Amino acid sequence: MSSSVTPGDTPTGLGDAARVILASIRIVNGTMGLLVPVFQARRIGTPEGAPLYPWRMFGIRTVFIGAELLSRDRAQRDRAVRLALTIHASDTISAAVGGLRGETTKRTSLMLTAISGTNTVLALLARRTLNESGSR
Repeated sequence: MSSSVTPGDTPTGLGDAARVILASIRIVNGTMGLLVPVFQARRIGTPEGAPLYPWRMFGIRTVFIGAELLSRDRAQRDRAVRLALTIHASDTISAAVGGLRGETTKRTSLMLTAISGTNTVLALLARRTLNESGSR
């Protein structure tokens, strides 16, 4: 008796799918921040003439963090999955607080909070892939 299980049908499959999607988002956004920071800056309403080097700095870090989520080394991948929830929950809170303090426009704050919130959910789902013995 053979049963066909597609990715996403099991808790681990769903976690793997979330991990790969989150890694892809990180790699794309990090690469864009590194190579075309002005596009990323304009997307969130950064004023013309603002320094772009922070986009490049965070861009390369974001690419590496995304790559760690795809690592074949289980320990490295699990570490990246464990850190992802803290990173994205912090990003979500920061985006919301920035909007509440008037540091960004309402539209930008809502967009950033929604994007970071989605990444937080993906990070939470990705935790389903953690090795039980090392996840605590």
